Amino acid sequence: MPDYDYFIVFAEMRTGSNFLEANLNALDGVACLGEVFNPHFIGYPNRSECLGIGKAERDADPAVMLDALRAAPGLNGFRYFHDHDPRVFELVMQDPRCAKVVLIRNPLDSYVSWKIARATDQWKLTDVRRRRAEKVTFDAAEFTRFLTRLQDFQVQLTRGLQHAGQAAFHLAYEDLQDLEMFNGLAAYLGAEARLPALDQSLKIQNPGPVDDKVTNPEDMQAALAKLDRFNLNRTPNFEPRRGPQVPSFVAASDLPLLYMPMRGGPEDQVAAWLASIGPKGGEPLRDFSQKELRKWKRANPGHRSFTVLRHPLARAHAVFCQKILATGPGTFSEIRKTLIQRYKVPLPKPGELPASAAEHRAAFLGFLDFLGANLAGQTEIRVDAHWATQSAVLEGMAQFALPDVLVREDDMQSVLPALSTALGGLNSGPSPTGPEQPYALADIYSPEVEAKAAEVYQRDYVMFGFGPWKG
Repeated sequence: MPDYDYFIVFAEMRTGSNFLEANLNALDGVACLGEVFNPHFIGYPNRSECLGIGKAERDADPAVMLDALRAAPGLNGFRYFHDHDPRVFELVMQDPRCAKVVLIRNPLDSYVSWKIARATDQWKLTDVRRRRAEKVTFDAAEFTRFLTRLQDFQVQLTRGLQHAGQAAFHLAYEDLQDLEMFNGLAAYLGAEARLPALDQSLKIQNPGPVDDKVTNPEDMQAALAKLDRFNLNRTPNFEPRRGPQVPSFVAASDLPLLYMPMRGGPEDQVAAWLASIGPKGGEPLRDFSQKELRKWKRANPGHRSFTVLRHPLARAHAVFCQKILATGPGTFSEIRKTLIQRYKVPLPKPGELPASAAEHRAAFLGFLDFLGANLAGQTEIRVDAHWATQSAVLEGMAQFALPDVLVREDDMQSVLPALSTALGGLNSGPSPTGPEQPYALADIYSPEVEAKAAEVYQRDYVMFGFGPWKG
């Protein structure tokens, strides 16, 4: 039994996909049927059907078209670009009987070729005597958008293959002149036929250096120099993905207002505020399941939701005081032991407190060092929600729903009363957050402390625009 029932060629415009298709069609028993799922036509422009399936039927249910590809004699396939029917991507990724072929080309070459084809209205070339040559203008903003679309789709494709546990046959534009590569592709597809020679009916349209094809090569070089080709400016993220943490969400008892808390933030103050702002007041609603929260949302049309962002340094210090220095129920006593024994954090003995602000600062700096290693996936200890980056927590929330409003802790006294009154509640703010014990952050703050926090929480500083803590 053949390994595959049909195939898909993932490509883009101006990557050589027409040449690839022509040579696939030169193999006995193999048929590549064009852009079968192009939203504007079916297979090729001016065609009304493919394998007996019309465009309207295909659009109503793309699975019908895939069934026709499987059922047709021989091995059939199609070319698929990033802007084709997205439903098809999910269907083929879930199907191990669909062979995946990935064709890529240098994005700059593809972009310039696309610009020339648009300018000349020549998308294929079979006779070099009829070649239309024209220089085009490189547009930096347009190229950036072009490149971003390609890269986003490549990431989507790579993840789709990884998640499905499948492998694809990869080839580049330059490989298309390699006969052995084509016959290797035939073997991958399970075809018995081999090509004795390449079909050269389609000609390369724009040979020569890319600088010779544009009117402004200096502008192009300057724009390309600004691109971060190796993504050197990214903020690496090794945190585990988080769930939405719906059971921690809190809703006012008599207002359609939902608090989606960040652990390590002013949770108690905001929950107490929710209990006080409604016309009747009352204990907030807690411990939702996802099903229950959806029911609450349906029962409260016009509902609003929010979370509170705390400065990363203030949040880390609050967690340090409340969960590491403190003892008793709800604190992290086992983690505290490990911090002392394994990571040499200079913490006082259980039940004792730092003797001075200097001792407190030293212990907190040691805790920040641990957090840096922990968030980088270098420790055996869990990345607890109390010190996970707020960016990661928000990404987790997004698996269920994102909050309407991101409120900075410093703005709670103005933003939250306005949110309350808009829903018919009282015009009051939450109680101020008291200083941490035994020493407030202001007592131990220093440039060293700020620099360490900014290093550990670089992602939150960058994503949310936090500057130095101001007290």
